[in-house]
Amino acid sequence: MSQYRTFTAADAVEYAKRYGGIDDPSALVSAEEIGDGNLNLVFKIYDNQGVSRVVVKQALPYVRCVGESWPLTLDRARLEAQTLVEHYKYCPQHTVQIIHYDADLAVMVMEDLSHYRIWRSELVKGVRYPEASRQLGEYLAQTLFHTSDFILHPHQKKAEVARFINPEMCEITEDLFFNDPYNDHQRNNYPAALEPLVASLRHDNALRIAVAALKHRFFANAEALLHGDIHSGSIFVAEGSLKAIDAEFGYFGPIGFDVGTAIGNLLINYCGLPGLVAPREAADAREQRLADVHDIWSTFSARFLQLAKEKTTGIALGYPGYAQAFLRKVWADTIGYCGTELIRRTVGMSHVADMKLIKDVAMRTECLRNAITLGRTLILAADHVEDVDALIARIRQAG
Repeated sequence: MSQYRTFTAADAVEYAKRYGGIDDPSALVSAEEIGDGNLNLVFKIYDNQGVSRVVVKQALPYVRCVGESWPLTLDRARLEAQTLVEHYKYCPQHTVQIIHYDADLAVMVMEDLSHYRIWRSELVKGVRYPEASRQLGEYLAQTLFHTSDFILHPHQKKAEVARFINPEMCEITEDLFFNDPYNDHQRNNYPAALEPLVASLRHDNALRIAVAALKHRFFANAEALLHGDIHSGSIFVAEGSLKAIDAEFGYFGPIGFDVGTAIGNLLINYCGLPGLVAPREAADAREQRLADVHDIWSTFSARFLQLAKEKTTGIALGYPGYAQAFLRKVWADTIGYCGTELIRRTVGMSHVADMKLIKDVAMRTECLRNAITLGRTLILAADHVEDVDALIARIRQAG
């Protein structure tokens, strides 16, 4: 990585002129750094009319909120770009387009999504995009099926697993999802009033064993090329459209991890809504979130089964009934990983606006309590929830 240097705004403009695919590159004149995450610089590139045309994204060699004491691999830029390129092949309507990427500079140029909004921000404000959950289910089905053993030749699949090995970023996931929240770790962050509840997670043997099993499957089950961090903050929405971005955690892992992470983020919003909007609005919005959860799984599972029926290449995996049996295992994983997402977003370091923007401290604490309790319930119940209707019934019972 000897060529690597951290881009300035001027560097980003010059790079976009060379690699942005703009008909008149000289029209690109300025850049604005808009990155609000911990891992990257993100520049929006404007033309001489003040219109943003493309985005330049560069990986940083450390975690931004911590500094150089937490170094990160720059190879994640390659992995992110290649993951999005692969996903774009199979679901271009719901994946951001990568125009160019450079592994040495850890930089990529991608399509501008200025007319889109971050889905999490819209959910927090109570704005609903009625097609988004079904579109997310479609994205998950298309990308996960087409990178799985159902369609890839075994030789190609093994080569792809090797190409997308991502140990450094996976280690972050392993720590934040499966280690930190269940131990007394300095990265954890939660109100002191929740200490008895959080401490009980550490000493719940059944829970710890279930989390260990989820972590083990995260290690061992290379089922498909995952996005690896598909939450409402890594999804852009517009009227009638949805685009997945930010895939630097991409690797081959258990399909239920992506589906569970997606659903878990909607349930974070479900738990936070009583503190974000007025009571009547919150009740309606919570019903919408449950409908969204239903739509994601129903769309994903129906499309996956259709693709399996039409496209499965192997004799054994194509045997009637096997795809349905496989999805039952994916469903159990989905519920478990959904639970770990709820807990890591409330106990661990990676808090989100669905909770952080609740102004009333007591209400925020109660919403966090409900999310932690729901997460624990889902992890422990994962093998016993028959279908998505039963899941929604359990969520209602949890409050």
